[in-house]
Amino acid sequence: MVSTRGHPQEFPEPDLTPSKSTPSRARKGKWAHTPSNLAILWLFVSLPLVTWDTGYVMLRPLSMPGGRLHWPLWVPYELYGKVDYIYGWKAFNERNGFTAAQGLLNIVESLMYVYYLYILFAFGRQSKARGRGAPNPSKIGFLGQQRYVDGQKGAIAVLVGYSAAVMTVSKTVLYWMNEYYSGFENIGHNSIRDLVFLWIIPNGAWLVLPSYMIYLTGSEILQGLTVVASGAIVSSDDTTLIKTE
Repeated sequence: MVSTRGHPQEFPEPDLTPSKSTPSRARKGKWAHTPSNLAILWLFVSLPLVTWDTGYVMLRPLSMPGGRLHWPLWVPYELYGKVDYIYGWKAFNERNGFTAAQGLLNIVESLMYVYYLYILFAFGRQSKARGRGAPNPSKIGFLGQQRYVDGQKGAIAVLVGYSAAVMTVSKTVLYWMNEYYSGFENIGHNSIRDLVFLWIIPNGAWLVLPSYMIYLTGSEILQGLTVVASGAIVSSDDTTLIKTE
């Protein structure tokens, strides 16, 4: 039997109170959707252009050269209809349904973006934090500033924004693949210069910027699902959590 009489003092009682030095970040903050103003600016530029394009498509032949609605709103389409036959008389006379089908999807897509912007400006607030994937405000100023929407409205906004952006990219890829698999039937007659400046660059914008939106919103959706499903604590440098301290 081992004696304990020589121990200088009694063992201290264990401290069973919760630690106050390491509170959970997840308890201090809440998830929020934080789009960059660069994405918002893109929507303000692209939505009027898509509306203009869709109006031309859905009002053919009145909006086409010789139609009573052609001048002055859709005069540029006289040139574009010669660059891309899918917008010209060739496709219309052949009753090619791809153009109008794409126009109908443009309407659905645009309504989704309008609803997304409505949520951002009706329920959102300005934030000094940088959202996931957003540019540094110190480098590009206003375009890097943030708005955020939390709660159910934030969840709806990120879901609608992500779905609309995926729709945009998918529709644009389909547009390009339609040309590829038809042997460039509608654009193959152009010179390389005309093709680059009048078709590839203008249409490419609807691949790059919506892909950026997919990255932002997709990252936020994954973050929210991970936190809820696994109880993970978000790192302290993740500003998708808006501090409520």
